[in-house]
Amino acid sequence: MTPQPPGNRDKDAGRWSDLGRPPLNATALRRALVRPGSLWTSLDVVPATGSTNTDLAERASKGAAEGAVLVAEEQSAGRGRLDRTWSAPPRSGLFFSVYLTPRVPAARWGWLPLLAGVATATALTRTAGVDTALKWPNDLLVTVEGAERKAGGILAERTDGGVVVGIGLNVTLTADELPVPTAGSLALAGARTTDRDPLLRAVLRSLEHWYGEWQTADGDPDASGLQATYAAGCATLGREVRAELPGDTSLTGEAVAIDGDGRLVLATGEGVQQPVGAGDIIHLRATGGDGAERPE
Repeated sequence: MTPQPPGNRDKDAGRWSDLGRPPLNATALRRALVRPGSLWTSLDVVPATGSTNTDLAERASKGAAEGAVLVAEEQSAGRGRLDRTWSAPPRSGLFFSVYLTPRVPAARWGWLPLLAGVATATALTRTAGVDTALKWPNDLLVTVEGAERKAGGILAERTDGGVVVGIGLNVTLTADELPVPTAGSLALAGARTTDRDPLLRAVLRSLEHWYGEWQTADGDPDASGLQATYAAGCATLGREVRAELPGDTSLTGEAVAIDGDGRLVLATGEGVQQPVGAGDIIHLRATGGDGAERPE
């Protein structure tokens, strides 16, 4: 065997230094997902990037076709709602974006992040054996030691011709690696598999299914089954919540429904049902003896 130059050995050792977190197999993923008649038209895996959403939006502006998928082994400046940023160790999760050009009324495009949540949650429950719930509008929750923890999130951003939907999911993060105490991962939730290749395939196939159903129904969330499925898996419904709204205002009430526009409907103490279309939702526990609300 011809000895490798030291530089090549170092590069290979770096790639495989964490055997518990092997790299994704881009060739096998393309073979399984990019095929005639599929929604997915291309799939690229990059070692690292700032944000897959930003990169894919740039590709879309240069003519990328619908169904383009961009996956990063490491994302250093991932973006969430309300301009929050986050990062995770290399190959510890799934960080990817997809480009979609919906052929439904633009007024219904707001359902896309909720659709992505349904697709991801159902795929993870089936493939990883982890009961995955949805926190309105776009957080993925798992149960770790009896407590709900955020294991992932979704961000949809409009481009000139379509929508880039980004999904971030913690897969093998350990307790010591969690960015905040309220975070979680599939591994910590007792997933029966943390192999990212089948997990990514399952999520993308589920996303293709739900996107197809939604488009066939012309974006109607009721006719496509999306509204009912989201409500069934939404951990926010039936809870007392506080909505932190734009303009430094807030609204507290019981989350009672998801309306036809994908908004969260709160029943306030005054008996008014108020739809919330944007904001930060905080799940509240029962009040303590001092009457103060306790965030979960």
